[in-house]
Amino acid sequence: MSLHVFAAFVTANGTAANNRGLTEGNITTLQKLVWNGQVHTTVSAEAIRFALRRLLAEKEPCNRTFDDAERLNEWKDPQFKAWGDKAKGDTFIDDDLLGFMAAEAGKQEGEKGGAKVRRAVLEVTRAVSLTPWPGDVTFNAASPGATPSAQKKGSNPVPYGTEMHATRYQYGMALTPSALRVPARAATALRALCALGPVAGNQGRFLFDFSPESAVFRITHEAAPRILHAFQVGEGGGVSLTDLLRKVRGRDIPAKELVLGGAVVEGLGVEERELLSGAELHAGVLAACEAVCKRLEVEGK
Repeated sequence: MSLHVFAAFVTANGTAANNRGLTEGNITTLQKLVWNGQVHTTVSAEAIRFALRRLLAEKEPCNRTFDDAERLNEWKDPQFKAWGDKAKGDTFIDDDLLGFMAAEAGKQEGEKGGAKVRRAVLEVTRAVSLTPWPGDVTFNAASPGATPSAQKKGSNPVPYGTEMHATRYQYGMALTPSALRVPARAATALRALCALGPVAGNQGRFLFDFSPESAVFRITHEAAPRILHAFQVGEGGGVSLTDLLRKVRGRDIPAKELVLGGAVVEGLGVEERELLSGAELHAGVLAACEAVCKRLEVEGK
């Protein structure tokens, strides 16, 4: 049976805004969804993957890179030649982890096209705010001539509004190292996710740190994650693991498969620690991540 690693991450509190740069009138909006019957803000999995790809490119070459000056993606191997039926050459880390699709139309009328497709081995959920959005909007005014297009003699300040949300975001991931061309890249991906910085466009006006304040990892041969949205609002504005503890108590998740790290560990009570006996508990997220990487190396052999 294949060994899988699943994780649930939750950020520290921050002020999210402008995470995609779209507007309604002169209001810069946040993406939203209805979660547990209430409106929450959200950040797409695509935005998380984009930020992850940038970090991966610092570790080893990526096929797809983004040119900030031209605001365009550039490809080293747009045909994905290393993934042919008989190809055994070196592959790029982003193609290996995040997958790809290259569709080609038929060369002649009536001829079927083709496609090269690799499903992502590293799967990421959409990030959801831990608390409902209360409807906060700030109203501001850009100074005259703040942009070249606004440099007109006698121009007035330009009013605009920004939806924002003071919250944490949580999201989950799934990964099967043996499905990678290079299984060791699983550890590279986990370390990058635990060091994620700005995600999406929020850094344009507000810097939001997307690195996890707390993390729950599960290393298992079961295909079902069971932990992807493990966090709930706790006392005093912190986070709790009520649902996760219920699943451990009900023996849906063996405690020995879990590695926990970060602030959530400090908040565990005596009874909760007893219930999690057999799990690895670490004060820091990075220490927990390294423990997971070591277990993957040992158990994956």
